Amino acid sequence: MRSLSRPQRQEYSISRNTTQKRNSSGGSQEGIERLDNNGRGSDGGWGIIGIGRSQAADCLGRRLGPRLLGRVDDSGQRLVKDFYKILNQVNNEEIPDGLKLPDSYNQLVSEMKSNQYDAKTFAFMLRAMMEKFEREIRESKFSELMNKHFAASSIPKGIHCLSLRLTDEYSSNAHARKQLPSPELLPLLSDNSYHHFVLSTDNILAASVVVTSTVQSSLKPEKIVFHVITDKKTYAGMHSWFALNSVSPATVEVKGVHQFDWLTRENVPVLEAVENHNGIRNYYHGNHIAGANLSTTTPRMFASKLQARSPKYISLLNHLRIYLPELFPNLDKVVFLDDDVVIQGDLSPLWEIDLEGKVNGAVETCKGEDEWVMSKHFKNYFNFSHPLIAKNLDPSECAWAYGMNIFDLRAWRKTNIRETYHSWLKENLKSNLTMWKLGTLPPALIAFKGHVRPIDPSWHMLGLGYQNKTNIESVKKAAVIHYNGQSKPWLQIGFEHLRPFWTKYVNYSNDFVRNCHILES
Repeated sequence: MRSLSRPQRQEYSISRNTTQKRNSSGGSQEGIERLDNNGRGSDGGWGIIGIGRSQAADCLGRRLGPRLLGRVDDSGQRLVKDFYKILNQVNNEEIPDGLKLPDSYNQLVSEMKSNQYDAKTFAFMLRAMMEKFEREIRESKFSELMNKHFAASSIPKGIHCLSLRLTDEYSSNAHARKQLPSPELLPLLSDNSYHHFVLSTDNILAASVVVTSTVQSSLKPEKIVFHVITDKKTYAGMHSWFALNSVSPATVEVKGVHQFDWLTRENVPVLEAVENHNGIRNYYHGNHIAGANLSTTTPRMFASKLQARSPKYISLLNHLRIYLPELFPNLDKVVFLDDDVVIQGDLSPLWEIDLEGKVNGAVETCKGEDEWVMSKHFKNYFNFSHPLIAKNLDPSECAWAYGMNIFDLRAWRKTNIRETYHSWLKENLKSNLTMWKLGTLPPALIAFKGHVRPIDPSWHMLGLGYQNKTNIESVKKAAVIHYNGQSKPWLQIGFEHLRPFWTKYVNYSNDFVRNCHILES
């Protein structure tokens, strides 16, 4: 590769130990700053990772120029300016084909010493190395996100074992099949003087934590009635768990979706279409890389898209909350809990909150100190380039959270919330999911528009499943903590420092838990 030419024929020779300037008269001037054996200046190391091409070269000039050429006085300013000029020139040219790159910085320094690279060659080598490392880091990050997505979508062996063993127990043990609740407690299931909680899940261990933590944290556990809803395949195992593990003085009912007379194809046609539509199933269960242009996608955007493709979003269990008034026709007010929450405080005061005629008491997610968790507006969930979305919604409107909601079922029955929910689901199906991607919350944000009463954020803390930097003191103070996100506490990818808030409510001495090797971490 040719050397640099200037009017007075200046060449730059950069060795490991000194930096010299040689001119046509043969004289030399040693650079002011010496480099150590690792090629670093006296003020420490350097590194540039994850920045763009033009930024990299510009930053390289600002940071490496003084270090390679010395912290100069006025007589050396030209030397520094010349090096900046070389870096800018290299930034605007193509990297030469066949350029053999060192594998490390130490190897680069060694080759500089042995081959006497000119400054332009050195700059090309450094730029090429940086771009190579940036590509490798980017590819590694996308691979990590894919692996995490697969881990989050899988069922841990221990939890699968628990379901199988409890299902077997249901068929062989009469105690596991006993009526829940006992006949004398059946009237409590529709008694509005009690505090009714609804939980919809197919995860037995998670359900046990939600129920146990609610009862143990309550000042009035005898007033608690839990309605646990699960799917047909999990029903026997779920029933066995609560039949064999009493949470007295609270009351627990376990029902399968197949046991609700109201849940017919006629009443939920849209959800049946969602579950059975081939295009929808391919979207949630197919190849998540195909068609994705990773070169123009940031890791954060890619992670968001992966989360939106979780198979749970086409599960009937995940949509059941929109049918609460029909599923519980005799109840006036219920608190609906997701299966990835832990209750740390008494929730009795929720029943005393005046919802002011609204249907849904929820924590808003557009206000708060955590910019990542509490910065959600409608623009975060909807595609506002779609004409229907742009016409009907405000991108700056504040979003709210599912996970812990108090619903006034009497007020709900006077609205058309369910019909609105179904209508928008149909429109999104027609548009091939171009109006929104992320699960059950977007259609709920539309359906409950004008029917939400914001409640104090201390009732419901979010983000424990994707925010590694969650403030521990804030976690301790929250009435309900929510592991929304991929890093569930029962998965290996859960955050170790946040897991103990969940595991403290797991009964590790239970024979089924021990035999399935669900071990305390």
